Amino acid sequence: MARLVHVSDLHCPPLPAMTVREALSKRVLGYASWHRKRKALHRNEVLEALTRDVAACGPDHVCVTGDLTNLGLAAEAPTVAHWLARFGDARDVSAVPGNHDAYVPDAPAPERQWADWMRGDEGQPGFPYLRRRGGLAIVGVSSAVATPPFLATGRIGTEQAGRLEALLRIANNEGLARVVLVHHPPQPGAVRRRVALSDGGRLRAVLARTGAELVLHGHAHKPVRASLTGPEGAIPVLGVGSASCVGDARHPSAGFLVLDLAARDGRLAGTVTDHAYDRVRDAFVEGAQHAL
Repeated sequence: MARLVHVSDLHCPPLPAMTVREALSKRVLGYASWHRKRKALHRNEVLEALTRDVAACGPDHVCVTGDLTNLGLAAEAPTVAHWLARFGDARDVSAVPGNHDAYVPDAPAPERQWADWMRGDEGQPGFPYLRRRGGLAIVGVSSAVATPPFLATGRIGTEQAGRLEALLRIANNEGLARVVLVHHPPQPGAVRRRVALSDGGRLRAVLARTGAELVLHGHAHKPVRASLTGPEGAIPVLGVGSASCVGDARHPSAGFLVLDLAARDGRLAGTVTDHAYDRVRDAFVEGAQHAL
């Protein structure tokens, strides 16, 4: 039995100052949005409670599905590294980037800034990557691409999709249960078109051919349960709320998932337990549990 914890969309506060050069881009809109509303939602004290309560769950591995930063600034990288390290040793924490981490074309490459958390067993950073942990294969996919203003779409691309298919087949041949990490939801209709995975059909086609035992994503800032078609049945798809959101009338409070999984002969069974942030208690409260 392995215990995974799934968190996403850290949007690590606080937002550092921008240089003039950095401000001459889409970032100026994001900077205004942060100071107008987002800084009241994404709070340091929520991340403090999150890391404390995740540790109390005793996870074997923590999966982080993107949007580590707010504007993809180089100055945000040390803060992100601090929070990732709070989850545990880099060997026990796997992350993928989100659209905020590739905010503009010249944003620093996430796989270079946080290579320890975004590399496979072979040691080289890049996507997709494969980490073997017990009977699990953790496969990290990047959907993070720079977009024009007012868009937050993602894209896998043909080259990455081809490599992903190969890795999923390798893991399957090794008898591993495959857990795919990606930021944007792969299922259609999960989010609006202007923030969706633009080539979601390509990813779904790969999964339909090769299969996977579980897909974890972020981006929607709310709990999501769905499924995709695989070669031998439905593939469970789980999303989770933003890890730093204090919550208000329009935005769900932060949450994380605890997955107690048994992997045998490439199959997964187990339970998923929701945890949601309670502002009054300043703690994450255990909620509903369901079978995977």
